[in-house]
Amino acid sequence: SPVQETMLNGFRSDLIAFLRAKLKNDLILVTGIIREDAEKKMIYTPRDKFEYLQEKMPILKEFKERLGLDTDF
Repeated sequence: SPVQETMLNGFRSDLIAFLRAKLKNDLILVTGIIREDAEKKMIYTPRDKFEYLQEKMPILKEFKERLGLDTDF
């Protein structure tokens, strides 16, 4: 985030000096990269939780059908 970049800029020179001294390498550079993360969908309802887990473990759908389970409790 831009706030983190500002914080990095505040101690970047000290960090570079420390790394160069410890690693005995004068070619070290530190750069910050700002990237946008995909918006995460919040999981609120039992159905949302089940669908999230089902994406990770598709076998849950079969368990639900065989056992006649209801995700909306």
